[in-house]
Amino acid sequence: MLSIQSFAFNPFQTNTYILSDKTGEAIVIDPSFAHPQEAQKFDQYLIDHQLHLVGVYNTHLHFDHCLGVNYIKEKYALDYSANFDGIRFIDGAAKQAAVYGVQIPEIIAPNKNLTENDLIQFGNSELRILSTPGHAAGSLCFVSDSNHFVITGDVLFRESIGRTDLPTGDLDLLLESIHTKLFTLGGDYRVYPGHGPSTSIAEEISGNPFLKFGEIH
Repeated sequence: MLSIQSFAFNPFQTNTYILSDKTGEAIVIDPSFAHPQEAQKFDQYLIDHQLHLVGVYNTHLHFDHCLGVNYIKEKYALDYSANFDGIRFIDGAAKQAAVYGVQIPEIIAPNKNLTENDLIQFGNSELRILSTPGHAAGSLCFVSDSNHFVITGDVLFRESIGRTDLPTGDLDLLLESIHTKLFTLGGDYRVYPGHGPSTSIAEEISGNPFLKFGEIH
């Protein structure tokens, strides 16, 4: 059984997820802490639960989702993985963040490219990768079929969907990703989004006002 711990970090309240199992191995998805106090909270959770961090992954590369990757590289000597189609978003990230009044250093690039159907393995656990563009080029979702959940980044939220007015955003493509990749999961799959509270596939099929509704598979 996978344990999931979420933290809402940085001025954009981006969800950072720490996943671990009984072996004590852990991974982090979207390390987004921006301040020393947030990094300390992240570190302390690992210490308190005696976890060994073995992997770092990103749903996409908008700067608010990867503000912690430099720190993790320095402290834990771990590079991170993401889809390389999104590298354009961290080129000049500090300048982009300044538009929003946020001061950050430049963000290091991922060292491994993640693509559709790649598998992430740690401890006794496994996640599979879905390619889900539409919010941003390179957007990925992380699925645990054994635990019936999906980490969706900024693709699907509780009663909302990702914005498509930023570069490479495409509403039709986003809707296709949601309908063909996410809504074909079981209705009982829990959805852990990039911002805000968790939900389920069934709840979003039946009640998301931004989507056309259909059957639960």
